[in-house]
Amino acid sequence: MKPTLVTLLAASLALLPGCGTPGPPLPPSLDLPQAVTDLRASRKADKVYLVWTIPSRTTDHDRARHLGVTHICRSLAATVSNCAIPLAEVPAPVPPPRSNKNKSGKDSQKIQAGYTDILSHDLEEQDPTAQISYAVSVLNTRGRTAGLSNQVQVPVAPTLAPPSDFAAEVTAQGVRISWSCQAAIGAPPSLQYRIRVYRRLESGKADSRVGETDGQDCSKMEMLDQTIEWEKNYTYRGTVVTVVSSPEKQAFEVEGEDTPLVKVFTRDIFPPAVPSGLQAVFSGVGQAPFVDLIWAPDSDVDLAGYNVYRREEGGGPTKVNPELLKAPAFRDTSVDPGKRYSYSVTAVDLRGNESARSDEVSEAVP
Repeated sequence: MKPTLVTLLAASLALLPGCGTPGPPLPPSLDLPQAVTDLRASRKADKVYLVWTIPSRTTDHDRARHLGVTHICRSLAATVSNCAIPLAEVPAPVPPPRSNKNKSGKDSQKIQAGYTDILSHDLEEQDPTAQISYAVSVLNTRGRTAGLSNQVQVPVAPTLAPPSDFAAEVTAQGVRISWSCQAAIGAPPSLQYRIRVYRRLESGKADSRVGETDGQDCSKMEMLDQTIEWEKNYTYRGTVVTVVSSPEKQAFEVEGEDTPLVKVFTRDIFPPAVPSGLQAVFSGVGQAPFVDLIWAPDSDVDLAGYNVYRREEGGGPTKVNPELLKAPAFRDTSVDPGKRYSYSVTAVDLRGNESARSDEVSEAVP
């Protein structure tokens, strides 16, 4: 039988080099979101705050399009071995928008998710020195997951209510912070409590720690903040810190709830210290008479200068220097022979607050 045209054509095509020859079939994609690797945890009072980045890629490095719920996993053991019974479920996130990749080839946009766990009082009392472990598991819409995230731990230790009667008062030495005593009764030896105070400048974005003191010593119910700047608005808050220590574990701490914020304006209405050590010495033999004054320097950091007051017998004190003196010394050249003069000195700060006059000293002009 002679070959047909169709047969010859098919044979010719078979001899041509292949371009698009099908390879072995690829396995179907499981569409599993990549496991979370940046889970973070922090605790404040009875609340544990968990934060992580929502996976934007699958384990096949495709864009994650079918994200399901996220399981929150918690265990009192050292590690979370499985999440068969999750603590909670976080609803499926809104699918991340298609984003451009940066020069390194990685997705430039990251979306954060979070969950807040509230610890019960019974849980805190079980073992104050223990820690709770957390992990999260992101599922796809079929309920499948690539596994648990990295794991984080927070202390279980109980916390106390914030200090009562928390107050802040501006004084000449700084801002005095005070509170009422509330010593912890029946606390185990592994727990200690400290009062910690924070401060924030009105225009600032972060708190700074003023200091802390023993929360179980009722003789220490105040502290002095000497690091302020004058003419500024500040807010203060206090909290009780639980410090947990045991022979087997490294010490760790957890803060309780905060007091209500206390606002103060550090208006400087406080004069510098009164100058001391004033001395007066007459001199003028063979020249025009004058009286030299010297005194101990004032140590106030905001000192602007000094004023000198002179008083004649039967009269009141009168300032004799036209401008503030920068140094603790003055020469009075406007004196007359045969008179006795009494002198006193004041200190003035940068905001014009003037101290009381120093003790007087007298000197006679022959």
